[in-house]
Amino acid sequence: MVTIADTVAERRRPADAVLEWIGPAANVVVGAANGEPVTVIDAIEAGAGACERVRLHQMLALHPRRYIDGAFPGLRHVSWFLSPATRQAFHGGVCDLVPNSFSDVPRLLRQSAEPSLVVASVSRPDRHGYFSLGTDAEYAAALIGEVPFFVEVNARMPRTYGGNQLHISDVVGWCETDRPLVEATTPPITDRDRAIAELVAERIPDGATVQAGIGAIPDMVLTKLRGHTELGVHTELLGDGFVDLVEAGVVTGTRKRTHRNKIVTTTALGSQRLYDFVADNPGVEFWPVDYTNNPVVIAREPLMTSVNATLEVDFLGQCASESLGSDYLSSSGGQPDYARGAVMAEHGQAFIVLHSTAADDTVSRIVPRLHPGAAVTTFKNLVDKVVTEYGVAELRGSSIGDRTRRLIAIAHPKFRDELERAGREIGYLCS
Repeated sequence: MVTIADTVAERRRPADAVLEWIGPAANVVVGAANGEPVTVIDAIEAGAGACERVRLHQMLALHPRRYIDGAFPGLRHVSWFLSPATRQAFHGGVCDLVPNSFSDVPRLLRQSAEPSLVVASVSRPDRHGYFSLGTDAEYAAALIGEVPFFVEVNARMPRTYGGNQLHISDVVGWCETDRPLVEATTPPITDRDRAIAELVAERIPDGATVQAGIGAIPDMVLTKLRGHTELGVHTELLGDGFVDLVEAGVVTGTRKRTHRNKIVTTTALGSQRLYDFVADNPGVEFWPVDYTNNPVVIAREPLMTSVNATLEVDFLGQCASESLGSDYLSSSGGQPDYARGAVMAEHGQAFIVLHSTAADDTVSRIVPRLHPGAAVTTFKNLVDKVVTEYGVAELRGSSIGDRTRRLIAIAHPKFRDELERAGREIGYLCS
């Protein structure tokens, strides 16, 4: 009788065996962030001469790659969220970017890419033949059981729980490595960050369920929540700030309606301390992004509160969070998913945070109109509360005139007269 252990052993292969599963015009899905199987992608690059019109789809690539920069004619990178490793390639026209909301990525991959293979980094298999996708469930977890996997077992990848368990029966091959995970650096904190975080934190009630996005201000909001009680966590990105709240007894999840007493996420990105925290921790569950970021699921939590950063807000409340004009920096990510889910929730709140100015106070980030070419990430009908260091503008349910006045009130004082004149010229301010 063939046992699970036998099957696991026989499917162990060298990394270059992945090429057996990549045919002409193949669409290969690559795990996001630390979910990228570095040795497997190394092997694909080494065998690129045999690849024809192969596209590799990935969000948030953390490792610079020659194929991303167009070095191999048979390989092309398709980004679903730009990173420092991919921005230059995109602007140089040698890789592609697909607009999306994070919650929709699994469905879009199925419909537009029809993937033939998923490659990902995973934990060691357990005695039942299950690997864990570790720190990165996202879209890869959503494809379990639908698309074959070729995986890299990284001795440093923590075993985690939730909807991210991959059985050997879905794995056509696996190889091994032992390398540290990429750690995210903590951005420097400014007095403006502290002021904004204070304004947000004082409006978050005890018992709220919290989502916090990427950036110095969302990180600082978590720091300011240490005096709260019975908070829950339902977030796409789990960072170190949440660990601090758990260890302080602030995060308990006792008031959550779903996954009570559990932290729900789809990604963990931070320090080694964070990776150690999620390892073998049944209190943290990693689920596919089409679940964690589904606005209907998010809205089930009363007092759901989202905190996300943006680059620019116009008088209508439109938030450009992924580009400076037509200069693309990232993508939509989960910001619109959580903005929608939070405002749908009972007594929910969605905060958009930003500094009032940029470039040493020479540019206002509250503007009459978004810069030409800017991508709208959170659109006017969803925006709830916009926060700068000068205050909170409550926009949801307010008129365009009221929105304009409230946003001008939280702009830097040196720009307020200029913004008011612009509001009158546009016709948003009539008295």
